[in-house]
Amino acid sequence: MAKRQTIGFGFNPEEACQHFLVVSSPSNTNKNVYVYERFTWDEGNEQFSELPPGNDFRLKVRLSARKWDMVRDAVENEFNRILKLENKKIFHFKTGQVPVERLLGKEMMVLLWAIEDCDPKLIPLAIKNWLGFTREERWWLFTMTNALTGEADDKRGWRIALRYAITDNFRLDGFTQQNLFDSLAQRPV
Repeated sequence: MAKRQTIGFGFNPEEACQHFLVVSSPSNTNKNVYVYERFTWDEGNEQFSELPPGNDFRLKVRLSARKWDMVRDAVENEFNRILKLENKKIFHFKTGQVPVERLLGKEMMVLLWAIEDCDPKLIPLAIKNWLGFTREERWWLFTMTNALTGEADDKRGWRIALRYAITDNFRLDGFTQQNLFDSLAQRPV
C-alpha cells in the first residue's frame, strides 16, 4: 500500500486546514522557535514572510532554540512512529516553516508548554514523562491547558500545573505507579 501523501508531519490541507506551524529562523538574530496554531492553509511553501497577518495565526509558544534543540529529536521520533502506524510518510524538522497535523500538534504543545520555563536540566526527564502518556492523555492535557491558558504569554494556571506534572513527577526517579503501590503494600502498617 502506498504511503498517504502529506505535508510536513502528517498534514493534509485537503482533509482539514487546522494545523500547527513550527517556525525557526536560520538567522543568528532570532534564536527562538515559534509555534502557531492555524486554521487556513495558503498554497505554496511559505505561509508568511514577516509577522503573521490577522487572526489566522495564534502564537501558542515561543521557545528558545536551545530548548527546541533538546526536544526536537524526541518529538520527531514520536511523530514518525505514529505516522508509520498511520501509513503516512515520515518527515524531519528543518529550518523554516514546518506544518504539523492538528492532533500531533496538540501532543507537541503539551511538551513545549511544560518545558518553556523549566530548568533545561529537567528536559530529558520531561521527554521521558511526555512519552509515557498515551496520545489520548496528551490530547486531554492540551484541551484543558489550551482552554484557559493557550496563548503564548498565558503562563499561569494550567500551564504551571502542566510544567510541574511533566518536569516534577515521581516517574522521574524511575518509579512507575505500579512500583510505588507495590512498595507501599509491602510496608508494615
